[in-house]
Order: sequence, then C-alpha cells, then structure tokens
Amino acid sequence: MYQSYYGFTEMPFHITPDPKFLYLSETHQEALQHLKYGVAERKGFIVLVGEVGCGKTTLCRRFMNELDPQHYDTALILNPRVNETQMLRAILAELGETQVPNKKVDLTAQINHVLLQRIAAGREIVLIIDEAQNLSFEVFEQVRLLSNLETDKQKLLQIVLMGQPELKEKLAAEELRQLRQRILVHYELEPFSREEMEHYIQHRLTMAGGNGRPWFTKWAMRHIFKRSDGIPRIINNLCDKALLAAFVRDSDEVTYWDARRASQNIDTLTD
Repeated sequence: MYQSYYGFTEMPFHITPDPKFLYLSETHQEALQHLKYGVAERKGFIVLVGEVGCGKTTLCRRFMNELDPQHYDTALILNPRVNETQMLRAILAELGETQVPNKKVDLTAQINHVLLQRIAAGREIVLIIDEAQNLSFEVFEQVRLLSNLETDKQKLLQIVLMGQPELKEKLAAEELRQLRQRILVHYELEPFSREEMEHYIQHRLTMAGGNGRPWFTKWAMRHIFKRSDGIPRIINNLCDKALLAAFVRDSDEVTYWDARRASQNIDTLTD
C-alpha cells in the first residue's frame, strides 16, 4: 500500500532472504569471512549459529553468490527433517544428478563417484545444511561419514552447518563427539547494536529506492530497538507496520506512536 506513496521500487522490509538487502554489520561481516575462510582452506566442517531471525539464511545466500560458479558446486539443504537415505538423495538432487539409486549403500557410492569426478575436473563441492538443529543423530552421523570421503590430498566435500542456538546443544551431545572434533571453524551471529540497527533500516530504505522519505524519528528507532532486541526479522516486521501507520496518516515521518502501534499489532497477532 505504501510502496508507491513513498516512491519505493520494491518493499523495503520483506522478510525473504534476499542477498541484495543484506546489511553487513560487524558480526555479519565476520561470519561471512569465517564461511569463506573455512571453504577456501578446506576445513571440512564449518558451523554458523544464530538466533531465529538473525539473518543466517540471507547471509548464506550472499555467501553462495560470492562463490565462483566456475570453481564451486553447491548443495543447499533447506529441509533437514529427513532420514539418512532422504538426505543422500537430496544432496545428489542438489548437485544436479538425475539418476539416483534407492539403497543407502548405493547412494553413498554414487556420491563418492560424483565428488571424485568433479574434484578431478578442478571443482570444489560445498554442502550447506540450514536449520541443522533439526537433524536427527542418525543423519548427523551420516553427514560425518560423508566428510570421510577424501583423496590423498583433500576432502571431497566441505560441509556448512547452520542453525539456531539449539544446534550448539545438539553438537555437545556424547553421540556427536566424533563430528564435534572435526569442526574447525565456528561462528555465532549476534543481534544488531542500536547503531547497527539504525544503519540497517536506512540501508533497506535506500536499497528499496527510497529518496530520503520517509524517515524514522529518534524515538521511533529507540522503540523499535527495544522491542526487537536487534533481531533483523523482528525489525523488518516492526518497520513494515510502522511505515503503514505513517502512510495512513499521510506522513513522511515515522514517529514513536507509529512504532508503538506496530508493536501492538504484532503483539495482537502473536497472542
């Protein structure tokens, strides 16, 4: 409703993981560098942890976009609530393989064959599992076994596990001690500071085609930070509804009362 009124070319506070809108705060920049370092140095297992809505998936999309497509093949698993066989089939499908066997032993053999072929052709393969806290212990073990695939000189597969803080708790389990020992790169995303949040909001307004209007008052910013705790997804929801409230008033100024109305709206929806 307010997009054309404020002259946006697109909605500034969508919650979809569009890398175009990624704001690299200090913690997001460090997380991205950890991902790049882990893959470039072939560290095997990389873990990225962050609260719900902290921007892990958007960061992952940015990371994948920055991998050289002439050198890297990627497999992105978004639904980890699968068994071992389904995980192996999903990996092969993500790598573009169309002829996929049914038995687990045959799937593992085919993955090994595919990886060896691609390594021989000068390619690197990166497996990224989002929401990894939802993996069962059996699938975690299957993923660990995949990390054993190697030549005399290198691992055939780089594995990135991304998840909520529960992922840390799961990896601490005795059943996963062998996998845990192989994690050489680990990073935990932090929420935005107040200053970072203000830069983030302005960044999204600018990327959406904003030309200086509307603007958020100091008190609106303060309220949004207090209610969001610096979590990007919550910031997006609050800003979207606050902009709507300002639009209804035909105003270019997003005030404390617009922000408060936004948070009350969200409270109503979550009650």
